[in-house]
Amino acid sequence: MAHKISVKVNGKTHDAEVESRTLLVDFLREHLSLTGTHVGCDTSSCGACTVHVNGNAIKSCTMLAVQADGCEVTTVEGLSTNGSLHPIQEGFKEEHGLQCGFCTPGMMMTATDLLSRNSNPSEHEIREALEGNFCRCTGYHNIVKSIQYAAKKMQTA
Repeated sequence: MAHKISVKVNGKTHDAEVESRTLLVDFLREHLSLTGTHVGCDTSSCGACTVHVNGNAIKSCTMLAVQADGCEVTTVEGLSTNGSLHPIQEGFKEEHGLQCGFCTPGMMMTATDLLSRNSNPSEHEIREALEGNFCRCTGYHNIVKSIQYAAKKMQTA
């Protein structure tokens, strides 16, 4: 059964018809071609599909698109402004916070949620916030440094 939804994604309103079983991650990737949100596990374990819904980080594989009706969604593509990298994107670049890059969008979305609530998190707080996001390449050290970089940059901005 199809449902009409209206979702504001990265500042732009999208009206669509979706099947009731369509996951938010699939709506973003397949209907809106926003492929920065990755599907990594289909079990909500990896965090690669993390986006913000009404300002809160959620795993988009755990939410139906119809549940996002009337919501504001931000994906990794929505972090940059007018071609300028968001501090978290800059941090991942400058501090080498990625290797294969598959987990990176989810890590960035989780990190920006953390930084919106805690502008100066400790290393322990960062690692705790990332517990729902898996990276199979980096060992997390440079991811933590990337988030610390972003925190400092956001404090001085």
